[in-house]
Amino acid sequence: MASSPSLLPLGLLLLLLILVPFALAAPSHCATPPDQRSTIHIFHTSDPCSPFRPSVRSSSWEDTMMNFMTYDESRLTYLASLATSHRPSGRSFVPIAPGRQLLQIPNYVVRASLGTPAQPMLVALDTSSDAAWFPCTACTGCPSASTSASFDPSSSTTYLPLPCGSPQCAQVPNPSCPEGAASCAFNLTYGGSSVQAGLAKDILALASEVVQSYTFGCVQKMTGNSIPPQGLLGLGRGPLSFLSQTQDLYASTFSYCLPSFKSLNFSGTLRLGPIGQPKKIKTTTLLSNARRSSLYYVSMIGIRVGRRVLDIPPSALAFDPATGAGTIIDSGTMFTRLVAPAYAALRDEFRRRVKAAGPVTSLGGFDTCYNGAIKPPAITLMFMGMNVTLPPDNVLIHSTAGSITCLAMAAAPDNVNSVLNVIANVQQQNHRVFFDVPNARVGFAREFCTAAA
Repeated sequence: MASSPSLLPLGLLLLLLILVPFALAAPSHCATPPDQRSTIHIFHTSDPCSPFRPSVRSSSWEDTMMNFMTYDESRLTYLASLATSHRPSGRSFVPIAPGRQLLQIPNYVVRASLGTPAQPMLVALDTSSDAAWFPCTACTGCPSASTSASFDPSSSTTYLPLPCGSPQCAQVPNPSCPEGAASCAFNLTYGGSSVQAGLAKDILALASEVVQSYTFGCVQKMTGNSIPPQGLLGLGRGPLSFLSQTQDLYASTFSYCLPSFKSLNFSGTLRLGPIGQPKKIKTTTLLSNARRSSLYYVSMIGIRVGRRVLDIPPSALAFDPATGAGTIIDSGTMFTRLVAPAYAALRDEFRRRVKAAGPVTSLGGFDTCYNGAIKPPAITLMFMGMNVTLPPDNVLIHSTAGSITCLAMAAAPDNVNSVLNVIANVQQQNHRVFFDVPNARVGFAREFCTAAA
């Protein structure tokens, strides 16, 4: 089970952001129909329509992309630590939106409410974590109520702290039950940041879908700068994940369509439960790593650029639970990272095919950039049982002025366990990504879910 939250350092850029209260009215173009039982919208945390959008312009595109790359490197360290350490009923669609201009972090967020009466919250979706946690009032080091939504346990008539003897207390990371303590506490750590939280239960609502007695962490103390102000909803496979806690409702089945991180609307959707999922969708086998059962491992067997299948050593793609090697689908990393031999083969063939575009330049962690627009070759991720051919928008990133174009992938950082390939959210955008845990399968289907600004 994950021992830390997956939301990672926001970087120096966040120190310049002034966040607005959750209740601040959004611009008129952000208006969306009320969430319905069948619809849960997704948005990116930087979405201008989000109540966490900054009230000042962010840094340049180049600075923003480098900041995201720094975030990704930190997240890959986290994912590497995870990899190497130890009845179907209704459906629900939850709106999703991106948050690139919101908190300058590459997460996708859904609207939720917690407690009775309901208190509105934003929760980041994370397929590689289990725990849910929310910043609570009176928290030391948490964002102030004027800049971030926080949960007030004293205002909820259904809030219930969980005692040290509860089964859930044994399932959280680093549980703490000092002598005489009335309730269970636990610690989440990442790098130089940490979270201390009390274990509790309350009513959680996504759109109009209500989950009774949901177990989560009520954050009491934060240190460091790697914890963003919104809460987190773990969509992993561990005992305290959303899937496990709602198994009777949704049969451990869900899918999402992530809109472009440049989208201004709540246009993506998180679809919960087996009903309403794509009937015609190619799938690959979901693999299990007993040491880190939360991660969604799949068998990637190759990469094709144009019609050429790249010469990649099988060891670079092989699944090995002992070392954590293999390929995972992750919603919290922004740019796909490949182990060195796989990325080198992809990069070299990509450069060869766009050689006429001019000399190759670099930008931060991106080593394959060009001055001006280019026509990229088709890139196909080959999995056991399915191929996913990426459209150009999932392959390239462009500067705001259009003067720089980069391959939106990179090699795994040298300072982490570089045996893990991560298929990240830029490459997943505008696809329906389907997770069917009971039948051990993951599927991809093209679905354009990015609405115009």
